[in-house]
Amino acid sequence: MEAYFCKMERDKLFTEDFSYPLPQERIAKYPLKDRNQSKLLVYKNGLIQEDRFFNLNTHLLENSVLVFNDTKVLAARLYFKKATGAKIEVFCLEPFESTVEETLSSTKVCRWKCMVGNLKRWKEGGALSLEIAGTVLTAKVFERRQEDVIVEFQWDGEIAFADILSEAGEIPLPPYLNRSTEENDLKTYQTVYAKQEGAVAAPTAGLHFVNSQLQKLEQAGHNLAYLTLYVGAGTFKPVKSEKLTEHKMHQERIVIELETIEQLADQHGKIISVGTTSLRSLESLYWLAVKQFNAADATIDYLSQEDAYNLPPQLSWQEACNFLVNQLKDRGEKQLDFYSALFIMPSYKWQAISGLITNFHQPQSTLLALVSAWIGQDWKKVYDYALKNNFRFLSYGDSSLLLRNG
Repeated sequence: MEAYFCKMERDKLFTEDFSYPLPQERIAKYPLKDRNQSKLLVYKNGLIQEDRFFNLNTHLLENSVLVFNDTKVLAARLYFKKATGAKIEVFCLEPFESTVEETLSSTKVCRWKCMVGNLKRWKEGGALSLEIAGTVLTAKVFERRQEDVIVEFQWDGEIAFADILSEAGEIPLPPYLNRSTEENDLKTYQTVYAKQEGAVAAPTAGLHFVNSQLQKLEQAGHNLAYLTLYVGAGTFKPVKSEKLTEHKMHQERIVIELETIEQLADQHGKIISVGTTSLRSLESLYWLAVKQFNAADATIDYLSQEDAYNLPPQLSWQEACNFLVNQLKDRGEKQLDFYSALFIMPSYKWQAISGLITNFHQPQSTLLALVSAWIGQDWKKVYDYALKNNFRFLSYGDSSLLLRNG
C-alpha cells in the first residue's frame, strides 16, 4: 500500500509546479576567474544565509564525508565537412555495445551512440572523413534510431580513439550557454579532481573546488570520497510532459569502488553529496542493494526510475552497503558497476545523504524536482533569494549548500 500511496502523491506533480522566471542575463555564460570565489547560499533549518564558496568548511556538519563525482568530460563533439561544404556535427554520447574504457582505447574501429546535427545532409551509406594527427578518421552511419544514431568510426595507425577526441574533438558545453566552446573551457569545464573519462557533461557542483580547499577540508577533519557517474546528455533533456511522472528518465552508468562503499557504510548522517550526480549515485547504491536483496540475485545491475518507489526500504544504509560489499567480495570483484535511471521527485524516501552542494538549476527540470524532493517547497524561497540577490545560475554559476530541516 505504501508504494501505491506514493504513486498517488507523485501523480499530482505537474511539470509547471517547478517553474520560476529565469532571465537570460542571470545565466552565467562564463565561470569566475577564481573558482572558489563564487557566492554560496547556505540553507539550514529553514533559514538562508549568504557567503563565499571558499568558506564552505565553516558551514559543514562536523566530520562530514564529502562525496565527489570524479568523471571527466570528453571532447565528444566532432565536426566533419562534406565536399559540398555542408557541416555535419557528430556528438558522441556513449559507446555502443562496449564500455567507455574499451572504446576509448580502441585503435582501429569503434561505434558510438551519437546525436548528429544536419543529419539530413548525411546520405545513407555515405562516409565522412577528417584528417587527425597523421591519420584519417572515417565516420559512417551504422544505424539510425528514434532517439540517436549509431556511428561507426574507422581509422589507421595505432592511435587510440581517446587521443583522436583529444586532438580533434570539442568540449560539449550545455546548450543553454548558447555560445561556442572556447579554449579556456577545456580547463574550466572540468573539476580539478576529474579522472575517469567518459562524461559528456561536467558534474558542475564540483567546479567550485580548488586543490588547496580540498586539502583544507581534510585538515579540518572532513573525509573525501570519490565515485564515478558518467554524466550523459540526458541531464539537459527538458521535461516536456504535463505530469512529472510521465517523463522518461535517462540512464547513466555508475562505478563505485568496493573500498569506497566500505568507507561510507558507517557514515550515515555525515554524508554530503557534492552535486546531484553524486547524490543519484549514492541513493541508487542503496536501492540496488535492496533490489538484489529482494531478488536474491547479485547480478542485477540496473535500477529503473520506478524501483525506488516500489521496493520496500527494509535495509538500513549500513546494511545495504555491507550487503553489496559482501556480494562483491564473494565474486572477487573490486568495484560495483551498474546503470541507474533513478528519478528523484517529491515523495522520495531519502536513504543516504545528509546534505547537498549544488548549483542553481533550470526551471521545469528533473534536477529542480530533485531539489524540491530534498528541501520541500522551500526550494521556492531559496531560488527567490538567489534571484533577488544577484546569484549566477546554471553550470558556470554560483553554489548552494542545502541541509535539511532538523
